[in-house]
Amino acid sequence: MYALLQEAQAAAPALEPTAAAAIAVGLAAFGAGYAERGIGAAAMGAIAEDNDLFVNGLILTVLPETLVILALVVVFLV
Repeated sequence: MYALLQEAQAAAPALEPTAAAAIAVGLAAFGAGYAERGIGAAAMGAIAEDNDLFVNGLILTVLPETLVILALVVVFLV
């Protein structure tokens, strides 16, 4: 029985590595955009109430974009 398993050919990968990297970056960008939708609206509302919250709103708006930057590292590794 084990001899039959060893003679079987290796299965081809489901996706090419470059296609998988493209999907990873695309999903990361989609997730970042989805997160920024709520964060941007809340930040603008907070800034309208108190101008001192501009820096906090800017930082919280930029944080999801780091996800896309880290996903781009995957493209260069593949």
